[in-house]
Amino acid sequence: MSDTGPIQTADKVRFRDVKAAILQRITAGDWGPGVLLPGEVELAAEFGVARATLHRAMRELTDEGILERRRKAGTRVRPSPLRAARFEIPLVRAEIEATGAAYGYALLSRAAGAAPDWLSARLSLDSGAPVLHLTCLHQADGRPYQFEERWINLTALPRAEGADFSAHSPNEWLIGAVPYSQVEISFLAAAATGPVAGALDLTEGEPVFTVERTTWWQGQAITHVRLTYGRGHRMTTRY
Repeated sequence: MSDTGPIQTADKVRFRDVKAAILQRITAGDWGPGVLLPGEVELAAEFGVARATLHRAMRELTDEGILERRRKAGTRVRPSPLRAARFEIPLVRAEIEATGAAYGYALLSRAAGAAPDWLSARLSLDSGAPVLHLTCLHQADGRPYQFEERWINLTALPRAEGADFSAHSPNEWLIGAVPYSQVEISFLAAAATGPVAGALDLTEGEPVFTVERTTWWQGQAITHVRLTYGRGHRMTTRY
């Protein structure tokens, strides 16, 4: 083990300094894959920090997939560090404007009513639970870009029923109105039918790229949305 000595700062040692020092030892090979790290009390004394500071640094490295912590078994360096994909709900306006195109939006339909059976099952809603059903069209330089079909659970978010979605999309309103604690997302190929084909200027039955996304807040479903993109759309991600 290399001897880096205590980490000194003028006032309070930052947990990020401790985290960086631990990570440096791992990447340098001092603590190789599978190695059991010293206990928190020992490490806190070595780095000259409070145990709470050391614990926070270790917790972040565990959350990032670098360390593996088990009760009564200690903390080890993961043999294969996990890569965690951090998800952020995208704003379609920002997505379009990032390409240099002008963003356009239109609310196509709006109706409040009882959730259909398939939605109740998917979101674990009571039978007949009230939902707001919206369809919208997002445009880039006046051309169809994305067709949005969205359901909002009015039991979880009753103020959505009185929200004005004629000027601002539900995508933007929801991001500002409520946080989310869980997200489920699916990517699929589908056939353009009815309103989707008409809104996106596609031939009925033409294959389209579709994203379905459901978000929850503290165990309660907030919204389910189906996003269908125009011809030739490509999605790229990096983490």
